[in-house]
Amino acid sequence: MSGRLSGKRVLLTGGVANIGLAILKAFVAEGATVSVVDIDSTRGADVEKRFGERVRFIKADISKEDEIEAAISRSVDWMGGLDTLCLNAGIQLSGKLEEFTTSNWDKVFAINVRANFIFARESVKHLRAAKKASIVMMSSLAGKRGAPGLLSYSSSKAAVIGLTTTLALELARDGIRVNAVCPGWIDTPFNQPAIEYLGGRDKQESLVPILIPLGRQASPEEVAPLFVYLASDEASYVTAQAINVDGGIYN
Repeated sequence: MSGRLSGKRVLLTGGVANIGLAILKAFVAEGATVSVVDIDSTRGADVEKRFGERVRFIKADISKEDEIEAAISRSVDWMGGLDTLCLNAGIQLSGKLEEFTTSNWDKVFAINVRANFIFARESVKHLRAAKKASIVMMSSLAGKRGAPGLLSYSSSKAAVIGLTTTLALELARDGIRVNAVCPGWIDTPFNQPAIEYLGGRDKQESLVPILIPLGRQASPEEVAPLFVYLASDEASYVTAQAINVDGGIYN
């Protein structure tokens, strides 16, 4: 099926690399117009060139409230409204409890949780105007099970799930659905901090057949279709969910 997002106006954070880039590609292929908000202007210019007139890059440091507000304003002005808020941007830092700094804890929560809250708060009036709208947040399997060495990341992704379900209940009467996606082991450079904590790539790969029932990691392209579904009208009765894409780990 194609054109599942035809006419949809999407603001996507963290859409220039890793899973975010796969989401962007899938959204465009299904007919969406996408405003990509990210801090990496070099890759941002590349996605504008690659995807053409239905994609615009907006540079923003989403740890700063005023830059989030400006990015939303510019996105809505360009697209003429907003149907889907896709909050994918995140960071991952690893370290043992005794060694992990308060600064790094705050840094992870600023991007992974606080920014999502601000984006939702400042976008909700535009989403209400769209009548049938959707917020899709990137959480993680680590937000459900935790992961040694990823205490700030796991805690932040658990908070994303809490934010998702709370907003879903609060905004349901406004016709705004809110869901989260929880990937497991995805083969992407984003997971390098976790790989280093495990002892390197070889050690990580040795654990894959032991821990993952399907016996392999996923590609970013295997995660993106769920974002398409949740943003589409096909998911019109799906809200307050945190859906795993994990090869069977969480069962």
